[in-house]
Amino acid sequence: MAWFEREFIAVPEDRKNQLVYKWPDVNIRRFSRVIVNADEIALFVNTGQVIGAMGAGRHRLDADELPVLGALVDSVTGGNYYRAELYFVSTREYSGIRFGGRLADITDPVSEQVVTLRVFGEFALTVRDPAELIVALTGTADLADPSSVQTWCSDLLLKSMKIAVAQGVMRGDWPVLGISAQLEAIEAAVLRQTNTTLYEFGLRIPRMGNFDISLAPDDADRIKRLAKDRTYIRLAGDFQRYATSEMALGAAQGLSHGHGMDGGLLGTALGIGALQQPQQPVRSSPWANAAPNPEPPSAPQADSTCSSCRTTNPVGARFCMDCGERLAAALHCHGCGAELAAVAKFCGACGLRAGN
Repeated sequence: MAWFEREFIAVPEDRKNQLVYKWPDVNIRRFSRVIVNADEIALFVNTGQVIGAMGAGRHRLDADELPVLGALVDSVTGGNYYRAELYFVSTREYSGIRFGGRLADITDPVSEQVVTLRVFGEFALTVRDPAELIVALTGTADLADPSSVQTWCSDLLLKSMKIAVAQGVMRGDWPVLGISAQLEAIEAAVLRQTNTTLYEFGLRIPRMGNFDISLAPDDADRIKRLAKDRTYIRLAGDFQRYATSEMALGAAQGLSHGHGMDGGLLGTALGIGALQQPQQPVRSSPWANAAPNPEPPSAPQADSTCSSCRTTNPVGARFCMDCGERLAAALHCHGCGAELAAVAKFCGACGLRAGN
């Protein structure tokens, strides 16, 4: 009897950080001493059912202390062994468990762009019910693998994060730009959904640690540029004015850095900008009609027609608004000096044929 009592069963020192540790031998000698630490609970399992549990302390495996073991004595060995699986389940909280990965391709409702969100962080895990954990996860995760349960919980947490974030963004509750400001609300939604699933497995995630949700670098740059453009267009009044300003600004920056630039393009940008300026009414001088030698009335100024694309341009334009070609100099009547349109055959002021 004394020799039997010298055999001890306990979690090895190098396995004390495991959530679940399974004793490797299913033949457990009678009268062995089982050492259960303060943050552990020992469970005996037979045919998938928990038949006994031991709390913290030193226990002797005997039917007198655990009556449920009496029916499990192996008769082949002369009644010296119990045939059962023995699990040690840690009851303390495990923190700093890492998780992360790609969430999903989500359509941003503001910019209507498809973007990719990613998440990286940590979470804490604890056992809510050791018996439910052993029974539920026996066929789901390899309990002999130290990281199996934690990996399974990480995958489940990431799945819940994908669902919660996608729903929040699509509803417009959480904007894609600045989503990090919503981490508190995201954590509450994800924990609620994850713990609902973990409840039947006897586990619980009490909190999440440092985690962050971010856009892929290319998507972040694209969304930021779109947001800037929308703001400037709103300030400029319309897209055409904004585009003209951007073209002129790019030309000025290129010249300031000593880079060559097409004069036609620069002239087009400046010409369009000048044409978009509101026309100020001309105020007549009070002595304008007192001139001693009044000049003959001139014909009304004609629009400038582009010789390349035949587009009619406003008065005073130097470059064509459609193709950017430099406009021809204005024609004048040889008789009275009135300005003529490029396609005019006769002077509108004196009737003289154009070109004579």
